[in-house]
Amino acid sequence: MTCNILVGGAWGDEGKGKCITYLCDNDKPNIIARAGVGPNAGHSVEFNGEKYGLRLTPSGFVHRDAKLLIGAGVLVDPEVFFHELDYLNKYDVRSRSFMDYRCSMIAPEHKERDQASDHLFKKIGSTGTGCGPANSDRVMRTAKMAQDLPELEDYITDVPLEVNEAIDNGEDVFIEGSQGFGLSLYYGTYPFVTSKDTTASTFAADVGVGPTKIDDVIIVFKSYITRVGEGPFPSEMPQEQAEELGIEEYGTVTGRRRRVGLFDMDLAKEACMINGATQIALTCVDRLFPNCERTQDYSSLSGETKAFIDEIEKETGVPVTIISTGPDLKDTIDLRKELL
Repeated sequence: MTCNILVGGAWGDEGKGKCITYLCDNDKPNIIARAGVGPNAGHSVEFNGEKYGLRLTPSGFVHRDAKLLIGAGVLVDPEVFFHELDYLNKYDVRSRSFMDYRCSMIAPEHKERDQASDHLFKKIGSTGTGCGPANSDRVMRTAKMAQDLPELEDYITDVPLEVNEAIDNGEDVFIEGSQGFGLSLYYGTYPFVTSKDTTASTFAADVGVGPTKIDDVIIVFKSYITRVGEGPFPSEMPQEQAEELGIEEYGTVTGRRRRVGLFDMDLAKEACMINGATQIALTCVDRLFPNCERTQDYSSLSGETKAFIDEIEKETGVPVTIISTGPDLKDTIDLRKELL
């Protein structure tokens, strides 16, 4: 029995989708539960040569035997939910996707309020997906719940009950967080943050799991950092430098160009501390160190790459157990057996 949580270590876009897909395809958990804010966060998944952009469905959907759950703390846009059921039809997600009956709903008026707000949409850099106004209604106790919408009747369940029964029965549960630590409403670069906390503790609460039942917290860092939208970015580099390094990126949900910066060790240390990280997954190593592209053997990594990884482990006190060297699942170095 294991119950593990995966979190982002910066401002999102750390490569969580690839890590989640790898871990779920490899470890075969019985339940994959989505935590986080809602459809404002996109996860990119590449599997068997095909690419998928997801906003609500857990990225571990490629493991066909897993039940896919959305926790009560996650905002649900019914349009997005039903679109992804159709979009991922070949993986039979419709028969195994359920949300907690207490999930708050995002209505069209929430998106309108979001996009009409000069403060949220223009100053803060909101994605315009309605999450802030929907969470505001939740706080004001006026939100509609999943149980209030007849069209969702076949897709609602008691997520904490299902997850805790699975754990108690010796089954494996994987909790998938979204966005990143730097966007936490409490610990991020306020006010340039999202509309709730985005740490492991809250992700556990999102799906109704107590802290004593969590085995591992896997925090994902990209070998460099990117950020969509406004807000402080101490290690940011000019876009021209990012272009020279070949690390231009665009957001999964918004399509906006991501700001790019060097790895921020101070941010990484704080993220590991507050999330209680027990493992680090390091992504896009191949983009920072092209000579390591698609390497699947740690001994084949360059000395420069190994020194970079050693420094991260030394400064954070957390082992780097997963190293991604390319977009495909097989482009992964898994050191968990050796290090844990």
